[in-house]
Amino acid sequence: MAKIFRRFNGNNDEDSNHNYDDNQNNGYDKNSHDKFIISQNDVQFGVNYSESSKPPTIGENPLLRSRTIIYNDVNIGNNFKTGHNVVIRENTTIGDDVLIGTNSIIEGNVTIGNGVSIQSNVYIPINSVIEDNVFIGPCAVFTNDRYPVRIDFELQGPILRKGASIGANTTFLSNIEVGEGAMVAAGAVVTRRVPKYNLAIGTPAKIKPLPAHLRVPNFL
Repeated sequence: MAKIFRRFNGNNDEDSNHNYDDNQNNGYDKNSHDKFIISQNDVQFGVNYSESSKPPTIGENPLLRSRTIIYNDVNIGNNFKTGHNVVIRENTTIGDDVLIGTNSIIEGNVTIGNGVSIQSNVYIPINSVIEDNVFIGPCAVFTNDRYPVRIDFELQGPILRKGASIGANTTFLSNIEVGEGAMVAAGAVVTRRVPKYNLAIGTPAKIKPLPAHLRVPNFL
């Protein structure tokens, strides 16, 4: 069951402006009676972006490293882990056993499934969907605006289907679907849909059948 926690800064003093708990030094919230693991200082858990926003919730065994920032109206499952300098914006839902690496940004209105591994320096825009057991390599960039600031365009992020694997330094145009079990090679620029169990490779990416030996689940 998810619990609601206050924000902590790793000091022993209570700060009324930031709602820090007086037991924050050992990561224990006396009101919830559950352990909340923080490796270092400067974690912000519950950024109030509007008067009607509600505190975030998080499951059992979380590990939030320094300078992680999580906004209100975020719901997170069990065994959640972050690197340093992670930002997770409002109206985001995250499943169980998810890792979000250092310097990665989740812009909000995002759904992330179970068993997802997002490596460092990844950008996930508004209105994105990431299904279960997806791997995203470092420095992958997803977009949601096909004509940036030129016309009125409905923002549409990626849809990454179950078991997809995204290589490092990849770039995606808006509203790209990567099918179940598909792979995207490192450095690819993806401009169109990748069918399930296919490989996207090159700039711009060409779509090829995924070799048989790669048609296996992600080992996350």
